Amino acid sequence: MKITIITVGKLKEKYLKQAVDEYVKRLSIYTKVEIVEVADEKAPENMTQGEKEIVKKKEGERILAKLAPDAYAIALAIEGKMKSSETFATDLEQLFIRGKSHIAFIIGGSLGLSDEVMKRANEFLSFSKMTFPHQLMRVILLEQLYRAFRIIRNEPYHK
Repeated sequence: MKITIITVGKLKEKYLKQAVDEYVKRLSIYTKVEIVEVADEKAPENMTQGEKEIVKKKEGERILAKLAPDAYAIALAIEGKMKSSETFATDLEQLFIRGKSHIAFIIGGSLGLSDEVMKRANEFLSFSKMTFPHQLMRVILLEQLYRAFRIIRNEPYHK
């Protein structure tokens, strides 16, 4: 089993890097986790809708270039399906049982994901109707993956 997290932008904050490193280490006993960072585009506040689409398209091309053809792609998107931790764990386990041995989670930049990335995704997942910084989403996703593997293995994890 392999999990790839493709994300736009680099982590700069030390505390977020430490959290990512901790969860990757914890997950290493269950699965291989690879984090792939693609460059983000400059996105000033006063962009037109057309300029925003160009930024998303450029970031999307970088994402798709890193997405393995055989990967089952799950795009993190506010319009995606919300799941409980238990349902997320069950769904993840079912993907592995059905032979999906490589799962890629995609975290877009500050403007979201391009239409091309959304079309390539096999599934859309939302953690909340709220908007989170994409750097923080990396930590939240890793924590939920760790929780999912603990649930799958019937191992204790705080609630």
